[in-house]
Parts: sequence; structure tokens; C-alpha cells
Amino acid sequence: DVMHTFLPGHRMMIQVQSSWFPLVDRNPQQFIDPYTATPSQYKKSLIRLYHDSKYPSQIILNTLK
Repeated sequence: DVMHTFLPGHRMMIQVQSSWFPLVDRNPQQFIDPYTATPSQYKKSLIRLYHDSKYPSQIILNTLK
């Protein structure tokens, strides 16, 4: 899904992730074939979002009217 209708008063939750699992496939976090990777080849990732005046982050949401 890429097109959603939000009525006035609705809220959204945004999740930041490094793969589309379980929608598509897991991400081994390194340049290997995920279809032949063994469980020991998968690495844990760390995602940081900076959100203060020194390290501002933003999410741009395009809307249609």
C-alpha cells in the first residue's frame, strides 16, 4: 500500500526499519545473497534518528488534495 486516506483527526505511526521484512524479505545487513545466507551471517543493525537542534531529522510527507 502506498496511497492511504486520512480523515481529519487521524494520526499516523511511522516505523523506521532497514528491511521490508516480513513484507518482502529479511536484510542480512551486509552484501550477501539473502536467499543463501545462513542464520549466522545475519548481523544486527542499529538505526539512529537524531531529532534535536544540533542533529535535525525530518520526514517529508507529500499529500494530495
